[in-house]
Amino acid sequence: MSANQHDVVIVGGGAGGIAVASSLLKRDRSLDIAVIEPSEFHHYQPGLTMVGGGVFASEEIVKPMKHVMPRRVSWIKESVTEFRPDEHAVLLSDKTTISYRILVAAPGLTLNWSGVDGLAETLGQNGVTSNYDPKCAPYTWDLVKSLGSGNAVFTQAPMPIKCAGAPQKALYLSCFEWEEKGRLKNINVSFHNAGGVLFGVPEYVPALELYMNRYGVDQQFNHTLVAVDGSAKKAWFSVPGQDITKEVSFDMLHVCPPQTAPAFVSSSPLANETGWIDVDQDTLQHVRHDKVFGLGDACSTPNAKTAAAVRKQAPVVAENVIAALAGKAPTAVYDGYGSCPLTVERGKVVLAEFGYGGKLLPSAPSWMLDGTKASRLAWHLKATLLPPIYFELMLKGREWLAKPAHASSPTPQSPSIPSIFSQ
Repeated sequence: MSANQHDVVIVGGGAGGIAVASSLLKRDRSLDIAVIEPSEFHHYQPGLTMVGGGVFASEEIVKPMKHVMPRRVSWIKESVTEFRPDEHAVLLSDKTTISYRILVAAPGLTLNWSGVDGLAETLGQNGVTSNYDPKCAPYTWDLVKSLGSGNAVFTQAPMPIKCAGAPQKALYLSCFEWEEKGRLKNINVSFHNAGGVLFGVPEYVPALELYMNRYGVDQQFNHTLVAVDGSAKKAWFSVPGQDITKEVSFDMLHVCPPQTAPAFVSSSPLANETGWIDVDQDTLQHVRHDKVFGLGDACSTPNAKTAAAVRKQAPVVAENVIAALAGKAPTAVYDGYGSCPLTVERGKVVLAEFGYGGKLLPSAPSWMLDGTKASRLAWHLKATLLPPIYFELMLKGREWLAKPAHASSPTPQSPSIPSIFSQ
């Protein structure tokens, strides 16, 4: 094949793209695979909360892209500007056209900082921070260490968002530090959640409420951040049924930004009516273009957008791509698994594991680890085991506890199931 033609083209060098590339090569080392990714660095995004909580140093969660890119793939250091599925091709930012037999779309999502008036201008200063930004996570910890009194405001944007528990994790770890230093009694902590519930899977809510009560958090539901004035230390929230926005003063503001599919995705033939890549939720094959598969945060599947979900999706996509290359129907299926290790204090985690429809999908028996309660074992998993599992297993195609299930016959197109986090 020429340099512009490949068996498999993967858009995105994040968790999904790298994991799928490695899983494909484990199955067929002869495949000609190209990964299109402009970034020079790869971040372990689940670690950002730990950086913001003073547990990890920022350099622990980032590696040069060349160190995680599989050796046998062609790395194209450009951005995709256009999908052309009818031509089996993508267009790059340098106007090059890349052709494929199979496309795997894993471009991630866009953090829409400009979706909140004034946020982009003040982010990283004036007490305004966000663990969603790798550059700001260390600033979160600086603010936590320096705040002795005043108002600490934490926000959660409307769904869908990347890692729905992340805004809470920032709150819990901050409150634990203030509690340990004897300062929590002097700090008014509030959680302004655009949704109507604390967490979308009811079984985990009691354990989380215990910590909200312990830390004295003022929970405000159906509050969506719409504007920030960093120099004035004020934020404004829209509230259903109110004609005017609600003004809140802060000394520290941790923001979860609105999140959308990338523009080149939402305007493409691959998008559904809401802008996400329109894939079958079981096989992860595109519903209209059978030479296209997708996984990760940019997809329409109604699962939690987490790295744990990608760990289970990548082998499914790899198996189904191999089948598609051979002219066969896909049979590997994804059950919607996602995991959210909620760091409720330094040393304890509520390990939420669930699939489509909120079905609990624990990885360990309850006598060993009850995910509905805070535990030290789950903290050990989050703080010690998951980073090497990510870098040394998942990104290298070693599918420990991630082997895909298979349907006995080709999986029919499934009706859409509303996301458990859509409220």
